[in-house]
Amino acid sequence: MVPKLKVATCQFPVSADIARNTGYVRRQMRTARQRGARVAHFPECALSGYAVADFESHDGFDWPALEDAVGRIGELAAELRMWVVLGSAHRLSEGNKPHNSLYLIDDAGELVDRYDKRFCASVDLAHYSPGDHRSVFTIDGVRCGALICYEYRFPELYREYRREGVELVFHSYHAGNVPAGELADRPYPAATMPPSMIAAAAANHVWISCPNSSAPESCWGAFFVRADGIITGRLPRNRAGVLVSEVDTSTALYDSTARWRGRAMDGVLHSGDLVDDPRSRARTGFGPRTGRLGS
Repeated sequence: MVPKLKVATCQFPVSADIARNTGYVRRQMRTARQRGARVAHFPECALSGYAVADFESHDGFDWPALEDAVGRIGELAAELRMWVVLGSAHRLSEGNKPHNSLYLIDDAGELVDRYDKRFCASVDLAHYSPGDHRSVFTIDGVRCGALICYEYRFPELYREYRREGVELVFHSYHAGNVPAGELADRPYPAATMPPSMIAAAAANHVWISCPNSSAPESCWGAFFVRADGIITGRLPRNRAGVLVSEVDTSTALYDSTARWRGRAMDGVLHSGDLVDDPRSRARTGFGPRTGRLGS
C-alpha cells in the first residue's frame, strides 16, 4: 500500500494562558479528526506561549500546569487515535533555560520523541537553550522530521532530513502577536518565510506543514506545501482554523533536481560530466588565441 497521510495544520491565537491554549488544542484536535486527519500539527510554543512574544520571561512560570496539560492532550490523542505534533516549552534542570520544543505524541497518547529548536535567534537565546539533535519518525508509513521557526534560514537542516529519507517536515512557527504598526516597518519574516518554504520543498522534494500563531497581528496564515513547491492550502491571517491536507507519496510530482540532488549533497557540485579543455580553463579571456584578450 502506498503511504498516504492526512495532516491537519492548525492555527489559533497563542497566548500566555496555558488553559486557553489547551482548550484550543483539544478543540482543534477533535475538528481535525472529524475531518479525517491522522495527525494534528500546532505552532511553535502553542501550549506554553512564546516567551519572546507572549510574555516577558519564564520567571514564575507554572510548569506543573503545563505538564498536566501535555498529559491531557496525550489522553485525547489516545481517545481519538491520532498523532499530535505540539509546540511547547520544555523544562530543564534548575539553572538552565528551557528548550523550545515540539512534542511528538503518537496515536496511543505516548510521547515518542521531542524535537528541540537547534537554531535559536539571538532574542530566543535570552529565554531558551538550543537543542542538539534531529527527530525522525514515521506515521502511517510516511517518514517525517521536525523543525521550528527561525530554522527556515538554515537550508542545511532540510538537506540533513533529506539524507534521512524524510518525506514530510512539520515546521512550526510563531510569527504572530506583532504590533500592527510594525508589520509595515519590519517586512521580515512575512516576506521571507513562505517563499523559503516553497524553495525548501522544491529543492528537497519534501512536503511541509507550516502552522503559525494567529494572534493579531499574524505575519501570515498557516499553509501547506506540496513536494514540488506548490502551496496547496492556506488559512487567513488573524483567525483560528484547521487546514487538512493529504500527503500522497505516490503522486508523480515535478522534481527537477532528482537526478543530481544526491551528488550535490555529496559535494559533487555540477551536473553531467566535466571536460578537459584549455578554452574552459582560460577564465580571464576568450581562450588561447591571438589577440589582446586571451592571448
